[in-house]
Amino acid sequence: MTEAEQLRLKASRVCIAGLGGVGGVYLLALARLGIGSFSIADFDTYALANFNRQVGATVSSLRRPKIDVMLAMARDINPTLDVRVFDAGLNPANVEAFLADGDVYLDGLDFFALDIRRRVFALCAAQGIAATTVAPLGMGAALLNFVPGGMTFEEYFRLEGRSPGEQALRFLVGLSPAMLQMSYLVDPSRVDLANRRGPSTVIGVQLCSGIAAAQVLKLILRRGKVLAAPRGMHFDAFHNRLKHTWRPGGNHNPLQRLLLAVAKRRLHTT
Repeated sequence: MTEAEQLRLKASRVCIAGLGGVGGVYLLALARLGIGSFSIADFDTYALANFNRQVGATVSSLRRPKIDVMLAMARDINPTLDVRVFDAGLNPANVEAFLADGDVYLDGLDFFALDIRRRVFALCAAQGIAATTVAPLGMGAALLNFVPGGMTFEEYFRLEGRSPGEQALRFLVGLSPAMLQMSYLVDPSRVDLANRRGPSTVIGVQLCSGIAAAQVLKLILRRGKVLAAPRGMHFDAFHNRLKHTWRPGGNHNPLQRLLLAVAKRRLHTT
C-alpha cells in the first residue's frame, strides 16, 4: 500500500456486529491493517464453549463482556482508535446509529441471529454500504460480498416467509453453494439447526479473518477485483480446494433448490 492508501484506511470506519467467533479476530486484524475507526456491537460474555475458536476467550476473560475484552485488545494494538461501542448488541432502534458513517459492514453475528442480520443487510443496501460475510464452515471459509447497486442479501438468500429452521438451512446453503465441508462432517447429528447448534473450528475462523480483511482493503481502496453476490468463493484447508461459485438468482437457482433438498434430508431439517 502507498502512504496515501494507508491514510485512507486510517480515515475509514468499519462496522462489526458480533465480536465472538469471526468478529473478534476481524477487529484485531483490521486494527493491525491500519483501520482507524470502528463501530462494534456485542452483548455477550465469554464462556467455556467459546474456547475452541474465539480469539478473546481465555481463563482470565471468563464471564467478562466480549466487547470489553476485544476493545482492550484492539486498543493495545492502536491506542488512538476511534471506536463507537454498542454493548447491548444490535436492535431495530440502534442499527442506523451503528452503521452511521460506515465504509464497510462486516458480519460477525451469531449464525442463528437471522432477524437482525436481515435488517442490517437491508439497511446497508439502502444506504449504499458494502456488506461482507465470510462464513467459517468446518475447516474452511466461504465469502459473499453485497455491494451497492448489486444483488441484495434478501434477493440472494430468499428468507422472507420461511420458518426459522428453513431460514437457517437457506442461510447455510446460500453461504456455501460448494458445500466443501459436508464430506468430512463425521457426525451430521451435531448440526441441529432447529435447536441452534452446530460444530465449529478455529481453523475456519482464522481463515475468515484474512479473507475478510482483504475484502475491506479492496472495498475501501477501490483496488482489486471484488467478487459480488451472486458470485462467491469457498476455500477449504482440509481438502486443499478453492472453489469459485456463481448462483444467479441465489437460492432460487435450480442448483440451489436441489442442494437445499439434499441438505434438508441429510440434516433432518424441518
